[in-house]
This record gives sequence, structure tokens and C-alpha cells, in this order.
Amino acid sequence: LIAHTDRQASPDSLLSYTEAALGSLLDALQTQDKRQASSLRILSETEWNRVVRGFNATATPFINDVLIHELVEQQAERTPRAIAVSCGDSTLTYEELNGRASAVARSLMRCGVAPDQCVALYLERSVDMVVCMLAVLKAGAAYVPLDRSYPRQRIAHMLEDSRPVVVLTSERFRASLPSTQARILTVENVDQAEPVGCSNDSSPARTAVRPHHLAYVIFTSGSTGRPKGVMVSHRNLANVIHWHNAAFGLRPGDRCSCVAAVGFDATVWEIWPALAIGATVALVPPAAAGDVESLLEWWSNEPLDVGFLPTPMAELAFARGIGNSRLRTLLVGGDRLRSRPARQHFAVINNYGPTEGTILATSGPVEREGPLHIGRPIANVQIYILDVHGEPTPVGVDGEIYVAGAGVARGYLNRNDLTAERFVADPFSADSDARMYRTGDIGRWRSDGTVEFRGRADDQVKIRGFRIEPREIESQLVLHPGVGEAAVLAYRVDSGEGRLVAYLTRARGVTVIADDLRAWLKELLPEYMVPGAFVFLDALPLTPHGKLDRRALPMPDADAFASRGYEPPQGETEQVVAHIWQEMLQVPRIGRGDDFFQLGGHSLLALQAVVRVRSALSVELPVSALLDFPTLRDFAAHLEKRRARRLRERLAAGETELERLIEQVASMPEVKARELVRELRMEKRR
Repeated sequence: LIAHTDRQASPDSLLSYTEAALGSLLDALQTQDKRQASSLRILSETEWNRVVRGFNATATPFINDVLIHELVEQQAERTPRAIAVSCGDSTLTYEELNGRASAVARSLMRCGVAPDQCVALYLERSVDMVVCMLAVLKAGAAYVPLDRSYPRQRIAHMLEDSRPVVVLTSERFRASLPSTQARILTVENVDQAEPVGCSNDSSPARTAVRPHHLAYVIFTSGSTGRPKGVMVSHRNLANVIHWHNAAFGLRPGDRCSCVAAVGFDATVWEIWPALAIGATVALVPPAAAGDVESLLEWWSNEPLDVGFLPTPMAELAFARGIGNSRLRTLLVGGDRLRSRPARQHFAVINNYGPTEGTILATSGPVEREGPLHIGRPIANVQIYILDVHGEPTPVGVDGEIYVAGAGVARGYLNRNDLTAERFVADPFSADSDARMYRTGDIGRWRSDGTVEFRGRADDQVKIRGFRIEPREIESQLVLHPGVGEAAVLAYRVDSGEGRLVAYLTRARGVTVIADDLRAWLKELLPEYMVPGAFVFLDALPLTPHGKLDRRALPMPDADAFASRGYEPPQGETEQVVAHIWQEMLQVPRIGRGDDFFQLGGHSLLALQAVVRVRSALSVELPVSALLDFPTLRDFAAHLEKRRARRLRERLAAGETELERLIEQVASMPEVKARELVRELRMEKRR
């Protein structure tokens, strides 16, 4: 029984499992079946069919031999003048999008692009980015989005692993692109004879691509120290598109947002279902995308029918209130949902799924009451929740989540060993070639067929919706000459916010401080993967078997978060701000030299911090002020300057008003003047 249960299972779950296990054992004893107890099917036939077949009755007809770019081409024929993509003041009709993409596709094919080869996109969020995505598919290749906010070395790794034939970029970004063997084409002049946007030929390029060929490759954090590329086919994506448009009633002319980061697979979800049905994809402008407050303001004011927000951003929007009156459906996902809107005039849909399962595997409405869940399996996708022996668990009992069906990706690019480890045979399918993906996530069935997410079975964590393998951070830390050993853990503060903590031993004879390691990691890893605290130990704790004992690692103290020697806040402004930061970041103390972002802050928390500072000190300031002045000392000094400037402005305005009143009184008869003065005195008392 212990082998079949999770240590964190509730008493009710254990009781349910015990009843099922004993029933199975008694049945086996009655038949005198001589087998090991661990091989017995724990569930009754009825319960087994319920969780394996009943909850997974998702078969839905869809055209699985379609190519994604063909769906857009067909839509361009139906509604050529409809707006396909907008970004700020830039818009493209379906005819323009298709024509420009065809021109780029022909240039790519002349470069030798072929099916299952990669074309990297090193672009900012823009209509050109969508043109290039479509062009790569038309040329028969798979696109690889490169997030320009990533460190140069990480992008270099992604280029090395994906081995693109071509990199599509802009002249503005060419200088910052790492060295690559691929041919580089810019969107300003993909082909001298056929510059982007000038070709009248919108006919699709002829390629040998088929539905089983790759549509895109997206990189996720890797446990070996390098990111790994997930390979997704046209057929995988076609199923998501068909399900999405049917589930949410997407119609031609609808307006859908695109706010996810370029390297996040939610972007795929935001773009292709909309373009396949004739809706408009509204891209958040690059200037707004870098600032949470600006992004949420744009999102709230944009006339949207269906919109997506990453879970952490959605929860912030819930707290502030969403005023988008046209919004019909809000899709959230990327992290564990912990709150819901107080009032809403639209449907909120929570979604779950790994990149390896083609964006999402389950989906369901957020109810006004009751436990939050991640919904049911989507069309043609199966969810199995299995114990340590690979047996399905009963309703209410924890197990590992496996994803099977039409969404299972091809595997990891150039990583056959890891593909074999994570993509395993599906024993519940009649198809001998069927596979399922081991997510490493823990969940359990609810009696209504929805799934409750429970956490992770391994060390992988999610921070602000991003998957992180701590071992990737550890492998980069130990490369620093001042580090001996390293371990990285994530823990949750009371708000539910995830925080990374690095535990280290110093190399003999070398003195290294936290600032050195932060600077080192920022050159190698995305900002969200840099730990907020560094704990130096004489030795990492070990189990009796000589392995790292993660449970014995101490909780970080105040010194672990401080980047410099502690200097207490001085003056009222510093003390007020320090108190706000301390509560929000949940660190033991804040010093004058401490940096908000190095303490674990990020753009979402920065917005909340600025809102609280505005209220506490009655001062107006943008979120960018915290980005420009991240240390307590500098931020408080900037606040005082803004308050002083505002006071001078108010005094000047008051003097002008006083002079106007004096002139008004001077021109009045004496009786009227006395009456006005008396009214002003009464107003002053009020």
C-alpha cells in the first residue's frame, strides 16, 4: 500500500486507496492467483474503466492531414480584405499576410530549406514576426523562436542545437545575433529581387512537407545544463487548432490577443487558431510588452473577444479588476492558478499542459466556488494518472500525470536518450506505436472527471509560468572558478510566489560573493532563472548513501538575500519603502544597498510595489522608476525628488490661484468682497 501511495496523500485518499487495494487482494486470494502483490490491479474493473476510458472519452473527428499554412491560405482566399494581424499602428490583411509570407518562403527555399529543417527567428514581436512564422511553414521547415531578452550565450546554445539553415532577423538586431553557420536573411530585404511586401504573387510555395513533419521547435529548461528543443508537428498543432476554435466558438472577425513571450509556446496557441478561422491577432506592441502595467493597460483597452494572460499576470488582473467590456473568454495558463476574479462578465478558462504535449492537454472553466482544477482532457488527448508501478490511481489519489494522444510531440531535438526516457509506450492504447509523455507533475482525478494539480514529482519548478530545471542552474554555477559545489532549490512564500535559492560551497583559496555569481549567471541564463538568494555553506548536506540531502538545506536568512553589507534604512521614505518591499518579497530585512530584483522581485511584483508606494506616500510614479532605481537608497531618493517637485508645482499653482482671487476681490464692491472672504473661511473650516 505504501508503495502505491504518495506520502502527501490525504487521509481520505489513503482510505479510498486502501479499500480498493484490499478488494483487489481479496479477489486474488479467492482465485488463488499466485502473483506478487505489487502486480495486482488495484482498481476494480468498473473503476479502472472509469479513469482510463470514461474520463478519456475525447475522440473527436478532425482533419489530421492538413498543413497549418494551408489553413491560413484558405482563409486568405475567403476573406482577403479582413485584418489578420495588428501591432500598434501596423496592420496586415489576410491577402497581405499571405502574399508577404509567400515571398519570404520562396527566398527560404532558394536557400535550400527542406522539411524537418529549422529556420530560427530572431525578431521582436511585430507583424513581420508573424509573416516570417507563416513563411517558414510555407517553405516546409520548422520555425525556432529565439527570445531576444535571453543572454547571448543561451541563444548561441539554441542556435548550435537547432542547426538552422537560415536565421531570419532584422537589420537592427543583426549585430547582437551570436555567431552562427546559418545564412542570415533580414526582413528589410529578404531578397533584392523580391523585397518583403512588394510581391504580388501570393501563390503558396510547393514543398514536400507533410502533416508528420515539424511545424516548430521551442526550447525549455534542461536538466543537463542546456535548454532542450521540443519538436512539434503540423498534425500535433492541427488538433489544438480544431479543438480551440470549437471549444471557444471562435469566429471570423473576432479579435484575439497575443501577449506571451516569443519563446513561450502560448504564442503558438494565440496565433494559429485565430489565423485558421479568420480572426484578428492583436499583438501587444513591443514598448508595452516590456512593462507589466503598460501591458495590462493595453490588454484592458484593446477590443478583444478572446484573450490570453499567463497565470501570474491574470491573477494580478483579477486583483485589479478587468474592465474589458467586449471580452467573451479569458484563457489563463502556464502556472498553478491560486485565485479567481471576484466578479466577471466573461468566461475564465484554466488550461494545463507541457510543451511536449503541444501547448495544453487539459482545459476547464474556473468555477465561482470550490477547488481550483485544471479541467478535463481536450479533444483526442488522454490523461493517465499513474502510481509508481504504472497502474492507474483511483479518484482522489495522487499519481504522476501522463499525456497521451494527438498532442504528444515528436520528442527532443537531437536528444534521443532523453526522448526515450520521457516519451514512453502507451500501454492503454490499441496502437502499438502510441506513446505517452511523462510530465513529472503530480495530480489526481476528481469525481467529475476534472484533474486537480498537486505539484511536482521531481525537482523541476515553475517560476512565473516558466519551467525551470534547477540542475541547469547548478551546472552553470559550478563552472564559476569560485564555486566548489552547488544546489538550487525553489520554495514558495506565503503569497504562492516561487523563489530560487542557491546553496554553494566556495572553491578552496577563492573568495566569491553573491554579486559575482549573479553577474555570472545573468550572462548565461534568462533573468527568471537567476536565484534571489545565495547561501554559502562549508559543505552540502548528504544522506547516508552519499547523495545530496535537499531536505537538510537550511532556510535562507537575511544575509542570503543581501547583495552587500547590511545598512539599515534611513529617513521616513526609506523606512516606508523598505517595509513594503519586505512584506512583498518576504525577506527578513531590507538594507539601503539592496536591489529589489536581486531580492527576488520581478516585473509583476514591481507593479504591485509601485502601487503600494503610491498609496502610502501619495506620489505618482511609473513602474519604470523601480527599473531605473532598483536599490532602496536610489529608489527612495528618486521618490523624494518627485515629491519635492510635485510640492513646488502645487505651491506655484496655489500662488497663481491666490493672485487670481486677490484680483477678483479687489474688483468687487466691499460688501460682496466680505461675503466672498466669509465663504472662503467657511470652506477652509470644512
